Amino acid sequence: MASTLFTNARIVDGTAAEPGPPVSVLVEGDRITEVGRELTSAVVQKIDLAGRTLMPGLIDCHVHVIAVVANLAENARLPDPYVTAKSALVMRGMLMRGFTTVRDLGGATAGLVRAVEEGLFPAPRLVICGKALSQTGGHCDFRGPFDDRPTLTHGHSLGALGRVCDGVPELRRAAREEVKGGARFIKIMANGGCASPTDPIHFFGFAEEEVRAAVEEARMAGTYVAAHLYTDESIRRSLDCGVHSLEHCNLITPATAGLAAEKGAVVVPTQVTYEMLAAEGAAMGFPPDLLRKVEVVRNAGMEALAMLRDAGTTMAYGSDLLGEMHRHQSEEFVIRGRVLPAQTVIASATHIAAKLCHMEGQIGAITPGAYADLIVVDGNPLADLSLLTGQGAHMPIIMKGGNFAKRTAFA
Repeated sequence: MASTLFTNARIVDGTAAEPGPPVSVLVEGDRITEVGRELTSAVVQKIDLAGRTLMPGLIDCHVHVIAVVANLAENARLPDPYVTAKSALVMRGMLMRGFTTVRDLGGATAGLVRAVEEGLFPAPRLVICGKALSQTGGHCDFRGPFDDRPTLTHGHSLGALGRVCDGVPELRRAAREEVKGGARFIKIMANGGCASPTDPIHFFGFAEEEVRAAVEEARMAGTYVAAHLYTDESIRRSLDCGVHSLEHCNLITPATAGLAAEKGAVVVPTQVTYEMLAAEGAAMGFPPDLLRKVEVVRNAGMEALAMLRDAGTTMAYGSDLLGEMHRHQSEEFVIRGRVLPAQTVIASATHIAAKLCHMEGQIGAITPGAYADLIVVDGNPLADLSLLTGQGAHMPIIMKGGNFAKRTAFA
């Protein structure tokens, strides 16, 4: 069993406003076994970090690893082998940015999870919801206003982010099928979206009884519902129905942010995707009407972060990027850092994200028993969040499960 001893490491994990004092961290196999001031072991290799920062592997709680092109209707039409190959490249890029776990919010399947677990290509751990649940005309219905072909009930392509289900019986069946297929939580589309053609942002989509049915199905499976949301009214309604994970929330009000905090819900803002869609969406073929929707939520996103901060609402890290824009994944750190303390931003991608993935104590922490998912950073991210950007340029070491995904010589 391979062992590595990191010495003179200063830990930054989102639990403190300053890096910790120098410690040693012992890795044996795929786990961290000891953390302390002076550790000795007959290790295979010893790495003196000389005071560099040691962090838990980062966790992104809102990705779409199968979104290999920005046009999601086109993405759903791509052949599965092509999407598989391209998504492997997307996930490798995520790992090389220091993200050792990602929570997929629609599209990835148990087949991809198994491929990652078997080490068939370098990739972060995958926590999936399977296909997101949408309604006719909703955020995963990309047929457009002039296409009346029936929607699929099974045999969905790998490139499809979601599936359409209408009414409580259909929704229950779809939720159960996704759980059977390996979903770790249920995702619903509870508002209109920017990338879909027939649902304005204010569109509710699912009836309240459907949302409650999804929540009940999730609870029966021992998990929770994550909902795509923008408007304050939809957020409040979803909270009342028992939704736990609130995605985006750009148009939230202070009162509803307080309600989310009171109910212990987790909000996953994804401001970077709107910044990048505004900057690059037109060049990638986004039509003007969709870009107008982007502007509505982008302009409100920064104010929403401040409201959530002031309400004490728990926030996890999310990016939600598509196609070539995946390369901007780490920019969310800097965007949030304009409004939030660096410690809060880092916590969103470590222990808070781990809890949302139902992997608390296993990832997002440097403690005995946790997976040896570790990154070394040149510099102090608590003082400069941009050190977590640049495609891993400031990360000489990236380790996932005790194996080096990246190891370069120290300067």
